[in-house]
Amino acid sequence: MKKTTFKISGMDCPSEEQMIRMKLAEQANIRSLDFDIPGRRLTVYHTDDYQQIHRELDSLKLGTSLVDSVPHKGSISDNSNTKLERKILWYVLLINFAFFVIELTTGFISGSMGLVADSLDMLADSIVYALALFAVGGTLTLKKNIAKAAGYFQLLLAMLGFSEVIRRFIRIDEVPDFKTMIIVSVLALFANVYCLFLLRKSKSKEAHMQATMIFTSNDIVINLGVILAGVLVFITNTKYPDLIVGTAVFFIVARGAIKILKLSK
Repeated sequence: MKKTTFKISGMDCPSEEQMIRMKLAEQANIRSLDFDIPGRRLTVYHTDDYQQIHRELDSLKLGTSLVDSVPHKGSISDNSNTKLERKILWYVLLINFAFFVIELTTGFISGSMGLVADSLDMLADSIVYALALFAVGGTLTLKKNIAKAAGYFQLLLAMLGFSEVIRRFIRIDEVPDFKTMIIVSVLALFANVYCLFLLRKSKSKEAHMQATMIFTSNDIVINLGVILAGVLVFITNTKYPDLIVGTAVFFIVARGAIKILKLSK
């Protein structure tokens, strides 16, 4: 048995953990995976060499580098609770999808592209959690087909979002409703914090989250960005802070779609 630790600089969100789990699911030589999201590290307990594992991680383009690989003679503690983990994945899937619908609806009503973009980021996380749930036990071909369809759908939505931002930059539109932007984004922020709490609690007896994890999560940063955009819309009485944040978030959503598509290869 060997214990190999990787540094994954782009792993800052639980949805990326699910992507890595799916990517490595077909590796027969892997005995256990230990994720440290705040530290951006993954420890793999495995037989044979680590090169194939490293290649699979590299294909996700998350900035993977080898820390060390040493023999492991001790036992591997299994603290996993599959039933509990599936239950929590269902919770976070439903929460993310609910806020996708809420933010998408209020985004169009308030005229905020920041909220619309954030809704697509919520959808992106929902897709990853759904893949983790529905692909369990399925064939490799099924998993790849699901990931491919989800990735292209998400990429299409991101492209439509970019085109709408460009249209609104050119046109003389009304200023977005900053109150709706701030209120809905604050609620989404609490929802994301709660999802992170559930995901971390499922792997630890501790009832609290590490602050470093909260503030390195893309979802939290995006929520704070939309809140800031709402404040700037109020101060400047222009649409541009909202459009700038919307553009940035659509870029993140497109990047997430590309990552999902890599799972289908």
